[in-house]
Amino acid sequence: MGTAVTHAPAVEGPAKGSEPRHGPVQPGRPAALKRRVRRENLAGYLFMSPWIAGFLLLTAGPMIASLYFAFTDYNLFDAPKWIGLDNFSEMFGDPRWRHSVQVTLWYVVVGTPLKLLAALGVALLLAQKRRGQAVYRAAFYAPSLIGASVSVAIVWKAIFSDDAIVDRTQKMFGIDVGGWTGDPDLIIYSLVALTVWQFGAPMVIFLAGLKQVPRELYEAAEVDGAGKLRRFWNITLPMISPVLFFNVLLETIHSFQIFSSAYIVGGGAGGNACGPADGSMVYTCYLYVQGFENSRMGLASAMAWMLLVAVALVTAVLFWSQKRWVHYEEGAR
Repeated sequence: MGTAVTHAPAVEGPAKGSEPRHGPVQPGRPAALKRRVRRENLAGYLFMSPWIAGFLLLTAGPMIASLYFAFTDYNLFDAPKWIGLDNFSEMFGDPRWRHSVQVTLWYVVVGTPLKLLAALGVALLLAQKRRGQAVYRAAFYAPSLIGASVSVAIVWKAIFSDDAIVDRTQKMFGIDVGGWTGDPDLIIYSLVALTVWQFGAPMVIFLAGLKQVPRELYEAAEVDGAGKLRRFWNITLPMISPVLFFNVLLETIHSFQIFSSAYIVGGGAGGNACGPADGSMVYTCYLYVQGFENSRMGLASAMAWMLLVAVALVTAVLFWSQKRWVHYEEGAR
């Protein structure tokens, strides 16, 4: 009796026209994906629409309008009249405009380095571990939050006025020069003192940069016999140079834009709007006087664009110079 041999059934592939195991083929998938991308883009633009509208209506639109007004005679009440480059020629020939440029440059060159030195010095102290460190950080940062307000400028003007606390303190040491805000030669120093007092913001940035410096570098330098000054010059400054560059750039731009403190301390509206004998006549203060007190909006627009060009040139010079003194980690630039 023979043994019956059975064979396993052959495994056949899917029949023609049957669906694969992973599901039906979707030939329209690329089109659906495009529709989904369009919906997502539309949602993104809808969320961005308030910012886009604000930028077009409150920033780009006024900038384009001011560029046109810079070449016109416009007094805010009558229709602008095209006069070409007359505003710029009048501006360059105005002695008060040249004086405002000198005052602003002096304020930038003196006030910005002093503010950064104060910020870096306090940041170096706060970078060391000590009790109550959070309280000290908050106390030193607070002036940056309130320093730009009108109320602080009013208080600052009172502090530096005649027979106030600064004047009385000077007299205790035999210095009788009177109040700073009433002296054309001293009022600018009160503005520099105000900006130095607001060192909290760059201090926080310096403090963040100091926290990133590896401790091993200081330990190795100390083993080699390097003192504190040498460690600061050869380790700290090169390692925080990107942070230093950022602070220099930001504070320089802010210094060119000073207005509210100079206007309030200088005396506000009227003949002494920019300080006695134009002692605090910074650029933006004279721009305000021409535009809103003298109703010379065309000339003020020309001054504003000249300020923009000057700030752009200073920024370009700073970016060019950073190649010589700013040290980045390899591949970080």
